[in-house]
This record gives sequence, C-alpha cells and structure tokens, in this order.
Amino acid sequence: MNFRILVYSGCKRKYTKRRIENMNMHLLDSHSRQARRNIVEMVAAAGSGHPGGSLSCTDILTWLYDSRIDLKRPDRDRLVLSKGHAAPALYAQLAVHDRITRDEMLTLRRLGSPLQGHPNMEDLPDVDMSTGSLGQGLSAAVGMAWADRYKGSERRIWCVCGDGELEEGQIWEAAMAAGKFSLGNLTLFVDLNGLQIAGAVSEIGGDNQYGKALQAFGWQVLEIDGHDFEQIEQAVLEAEADSRPTAILCHTVKGKGVSFMENQAGWHGKAPNAMQLQEALIQLEETGK
Repeated sequence: MNFRILVYSGCKRKYTKRRIENMNMHLLDSHSRQARRNIVEMVAAAGSGHPGGSLSCTDILTWLYDSRIDLKRPDRDRLVLSKGHAAPALYAQLAVHDRITRDEMLTLRRLGSPLQGHPNMEDLPDVDMSTGSLGQGLSAAVGMAWADRYKGSERRIWCVCGDGELEEGQIWEAAMAAGKFSLGNLTLFVDLNGLQIAGAVSEIGGDNQYGKALQAFGWQVLEIDGHDFEQIEQAVLEAEADSRPTAILCHTVKGKGVSFMENQAGWHGKAPNAMQLQEALIQLEETGK
C-alpha cells in the first residue's frame, strides 16, 4: 500500500515522503518483528486467541510504545485498546519492552494468568483500561481525555479501535462528545483491516464513510498506510498540532506478516498448530513486516 496522508477537508493537503529525523527505523522494524513473533507464539501456546487483528495493529502499537508511551514514567501517555480481543498485540509490546517475561507471555488465557483474552487493568499495571466489550473503549478514552484537560495534564490519550467495531452505536456517541468538547488531547487510530469475524466489513455493516462521519462530529481525520512508520509519525504530528480530536484511519492487512493468515477472516480467532507456528516464525524472521 502506498497511501499519502490524506486530510478530510475542502481540499486535501499533500505530504512529501520524508524520513523522520528522530525515528530509529531499524529499531522500529526489529520491535515490530519481535512483537509479531510474540503474538503467534502466545496464541499457539494458548490454543486460542485472535492473531489476525493483533497482527494488523502491531505497527501502530510498536510506534506508540517506541515513540510516545514510556512505560517507566508514571505521568506517561495512556492507551485504550478498544478492540480488546487484540490483547496479544498489547502483551507482545509489554514483552518487547521487558515489562513481562517470556514465560509470563506464554501463559496467555490460562486460568489465573494476568494475561487474559482481553486486557484487565486490575491484573496488569501497564494496562490503562480494561476492554473487550466492543464500542466501550472510545467512551473510556473520551472520559480520560476530558478529565486530563480539566486537571491541566499535558499527557495524551491514544485509542485503537477496529473497523468492525465502528458498527457499535456507542462509538458514535463518544465521537460526538469528543468533537463537541474539542478534545485535542485525544487521538483515535482505526485499524482498517477490512475483515471481522463473520467476513468483510463492507458486506456486514461498514459503508466506508467513517471519515466523513467523524469530520461531521468535529474531528480532524487523516488516512494513512497503517504499516508505514513514517506515515504514522507524520499523522501523529498533525494530531498533536490540532486543537480537535484526531482520527487516523489506518489501512492495514489482517494477519500482517504471516502469508497464510493475511486477508483471511478465518484467522480472526484461531490459533496456529505446531507446523503453522513454525512456518509463521520462519516468515517473520525472514521478512519482518
């Protein structure tokens, strides 16, 4: 995919492709590759989970945890993973940044493990919001952003939703509130991988009018390739410079990085067997993203 950053407005501004000076591209690629390996390993060990949507949002989370969310700082930015079934993508980042051990990572979904199928803030201190009921995470993020602005906090709230999740009515109630109160400290990443558990989003409930709807509610809306770190960086800089809440529509590939999982709705919620795991790990070692 080769998307420019597009801005939903009367005229679309064009951006020149450039390398962001303060980014370590090699480190980002390395962390992204390791996170993807972590995802397939933990889902395989659990025998269940959601690899497809976890792999599609990996580059978004990699950029955030490498560039904006410093897990060692108590006053750091906050993340709400509204698509909570993609918890392996979040746990993979915690492992990359040494917040959980490899042995802990491989306890995904086990009885008594803090790494359940959906993130639980009561079990893991680095989880900022318990999520899993689709549509509710953005409401929580709006509340956090509103509270931070009231308190004068300079931290930002980042939220990640799925495109199938945008079929939930609560998403639009939250979006309307964020726009009305100009919550410029809130940024929403929409993981547009085009597939949900029952098939193509476009055939089930999506109408590809998300950008226009969010703009109508007072949001700045950007559209990028969600696997391109430079485009993610440029979009975030746009978000941080605007007084409105920003939605970044990220075109992604479900199952990104594992050829037999890519663009396959069947891998929304299925674990690889031993042979498939080894094939996936080989591919991720060779190709990274």
